[in-house]
Amino acid sequence: MSNADAWEGEEKPAFKSNYQALRFIGGNLVSFFGDQIYLIAFPLMVLALTGSPLSMGIVAAIERVPVLLQPLAGVLADRLNRKRILLFCDFFRFLLLGSIGVLFLFEIITIYVLYAAAFVIGVLGQLYQTSQFASIPKLVREQDLDLVNAWNTGVFHTAVFLAPGLGGWIVTLYNPGVGMIINSFSFFIGFLVVWSLRVESERMQGEKRSFIHDVSEGFRFVIHQKPLLYTNIAMFFSVFGTTLFLTMLIVHLKAEIGFSAVSIGWLLSIGGLGAIGGALISPVLRSRVTYRTLLFGCGAVGGLSILLFSFYHTFVALALLNAVGTICASISSPCIVTLRQKLTPEYLLARVQATSRFMTWALMPLGALVAGIIGEYISTSMTIAVGGTVSIIASFIYLHPSLKNVDTEEGAL
Repeated sequence: MSNADAWEGEEKPAFKSNYQALRFIGGNLVSFFGDQIYLIAFPLMVLALTGSPLSMGIVAAIERVPVLLQPLAGVLADRLNRKRILLFCDFFRFLLLGSIGVLFLFEIITIYVLYAAAFVIGVLGQLYQTSQFASIPKLVREQDLDLVNAWNTGVFHTAVFLAPGLGGWIVTLYNPGVGMIINSFSFFIGFLVVWSLRVESERMQGEKRSFIHDVSEGFRFVIHQKPLLYTNIAMFFSVFGTTLFLTMLIVHLKAEIGFSAVSIGWLLSIGGLGAIGGALISPVLRSRVTYRTLLFGCGAVGGLSILLFSFYHTFVALALLNAVGTICASISSPCIVTLRQKLTPEYLLARVQATSRFMTWALMPLGALVAGIIGEYISTSMTIAVGGTVSIIASFIYLHPSLKNVDTEEGAL
């Protein structure tokens, strides 16, 4: 019997004693740490090469185009060994991002290389995230899913709190290329952590079926499960709004407001600090508030924080507004993830996640491109204001009746 089979035959331990899950979260902390440095370094590389908000919009759009490949990612994650997928994605990103950092340091990189790298990074990110989502229920008990997803969101925002300030100093004192190299090593550490985990999956059994059949099975399940369908519809529009905001965030703070890389880093870090608390109270709120109320409240308040962000220019105001937005995101995100995991059978997990991401993220490439166009020809403030308005309107979809009794439906399943 393999280690994976032995693990499956055992009753999973409680979360506080589940060293597999704790190691998994620790590895994510390191990866998230590197990602936050990337979010500062990569846009500044684009600005250094072109000085154009439109170029940043193009890069962001290219990085998000692989969202449209989510149905393929879902089938692969259900058909293949998920652990091997995670290892491949981590190791290849380690090599790719390290190479970009070195090329930038020696000033032998072009914007077209960044375009190509953005696409590959996007492909690997989509495949990794889908496979990781489907692997989590193999590590923990079902009753611990709310908790582990909240903790995972919490460590993400811990990275958001700690890494941007450090990343800003690195970029200012050294070079964006150095930040990219540091990010690459975070993926290598993630590779080592995944290597140590037992996350073998139940692959699809029975006769070989066509790719179209497997993809359609995921779509049919989501459409049938109305709570999943309507959260996806709400996120379809809200993600478009937040994409407008996030694409222009660094450019807005640097080019229009005039903040230094260090100030930008600290502003993002302050947002991460508040979001840590949001992630930690998410399971507490879930025990007292329905999914419907929680998702609507976070969506509306988060959208309002983005809208107001476009009107202010002081560091304190912008930091507080960013913190409010990240708190709302850190409360709602674990709820949506847990809802999908609890309502979906294990053999369909990757495809349902992929289908949901395809449905909710389909407008991300367009949103990034629109953000670049509005930022280039009107202003980055207008881009952010439009994004906030769209997010506020989208939050009302969470009030659909299918989400009213979702906790009861979840228990019945």
